[in-house]
Amino acid sequence: MTQGSYRQFCPVSMAAEVLCTRWTIVLLRELVAGSTRFNDLRRGVPRMSPALLSQRLKELEVAGIVRRDPTRADPSVHEYRLTSAGEELAPLVDAFGIWGQRWISTELSLQHLDASLLMWDMRRNLDPTPMPKRRSTVQFRFPELPPIQRSWWLLVDPDGSVDLCS
Repeated sequence: MTQGSYRQFCPVSMAAEVLCTRWTIVLLRELVAGSTRFNDLRRGVPRMSPALLSQRLKELEVAGIVRRDPTRADPSVHEYRLTSAGEELAPLVDAFGIWGQRWISTELSLQHLDASLLMWDMRRNLDPTPMPKRRSTVQFRFPELPPIQRSWWLLVDPDGSVDLCS
């Protein structure tokens, strides 16, 4: 995945050659969290260019971490799924998050708040079970953001599907 090589016969350096390119761990976070479609992955890494996302997915596929499967409904549409090797990276991704919570300054984290990413993650992880058995809407407001980014809504349908609007 990287242009060069550490040229070390060491499992850590060999893994770093595959995993330590820009955006790769963040992309793995999205795959571990359950995103499978290209556009869903883009929502999870909004500052990553589509070309780079495509390149990283291809690199992960070549490395045997991700597989690209056609959907049943439309074989021209593909989903990206973690292979067994990719699934084994989930504890590593979790460990990155735990380390970040413990050691990265909260002030630094709040300076980099991305409301769209936060809301996308909430949409993906919302458990609709305790919600009313009718269509429900939950509004979130971020008054410190520019007007176009201040209001977000999670729409929860009785069937458990969750949609996000801004």
